Amino acid sequence: MQQRSPFSLILALTAALAAAVCAYAAQAASIAHTFTLPPDFYPESIAVGPHGTFYIGSWRHGSIARLRPGETTARVFVPSGSSGLTNTQGVLVDSKRGLLWACSSDIGYSTAPHHPSALKAFDLKTGAPRGSYALPGGGLCNDLALAHDGRIFVTDSLHPRILVLDGVHDELKPWLVAPQFYPKSGPYCLNGIAIEPGHAIYVGLVTAAPKLFRIPLRADGSPGRVETIRFPRTLKNADGIRYLDHNRLLVFETNAFAKNDPLDGRVSLATVHANGSATLDTLVNGLASPSSGLAYGRRVYFIQTKYAILFKHEPGDSAVIPHGVPFTVQSAPLPAQAGTH
Repeated sequence: MQQRSPFSLILALTAALAAAVCAYAAQAASIAHTFTLPPDFYPESIAVGPHGTFYIGSWRHGSIARLRPGETTARVFVPSGSSGLTNTQGVLVDSKRGLLWACSSDIGYSTAPHHPSALKAFDLKTGAPRGSYALPGGGLCNDLALAHDGRIFVTDSLHPRILVLDGVHDELKPWLVAPQFYPKSGPYCLNGIAIEPGHAIYVGLVTAAPKLFRIPLRADGSPGRVETIRFPRTLKNADGIRYLDHNRLLVFETNAFAKNDPLDGRVSLATVHANGSATLDTLVNGLASPSSGLAYGRRVYFIQTKYAILFKHEPGDSAVIPHGVPFTVQSAPLPAQAGTH
């Protein structure tokens, strides 16, 4: 094999470095600072209504902020601890019923009082509490999705199950319990969830894994056989998942448990193929725990939770956790043919 000269190696390395710098600069130029969140907010999830009003849940404060069209700063809409909110996780707009849904957990690091994990409902206009639904047998309400028939599906991070609130029974009930949802490493089960309208539900694990799960929806609304979607690399904690169209998903990879590289969270576009495999395209990288996001218009909006700042301390060490940490919602262009809200 022909040996390369030191000079040619230097040229190759210089060209590679220049390409990387250009790629980073191009990404930075495409990212927009869209609007500001309250200080120390530590957002976990974000949702948007049909008219462009955004709702963002605070994992730290146990509250929900709202940003109306034309505003540049989100303001608290559901106060800290309202209806037992502790760590606000997934949030969901249900415009047909005039409700704002939210998962509340109790993992620590919250400035709100402790309450058992539950699914919460609030008035979409006023933010007033409209309902609270306990997880049967306990659990951790992580994320939620709305089906076209009005059912609310919820992932449980402490049990290998998906729960459902169907509008007939005024309580959460198990919809699917599956051994695949319980990973061999770590105590936590399911994380993000997304619905392909009328066809399937996608869920991801809390732990990093090179896969998602797809559950076909039968005509009667019951679950089909769990399918495994394989990826060419490990997903760095598939926290938020959003269905676009044409078998495409947005995956928000928090990289929340990384000790060496906490700034390698990313927003990825996954294309699922008929053979059960999937490809990944990175839209944005170098992020501080982008736990959630969504597609709206021709852009993808995302949050950076900055978990690493909190996880350096014990949950009760509020006195030493930094104050005044800034948070924003940012956005980047969606690739051509990707779906929108």
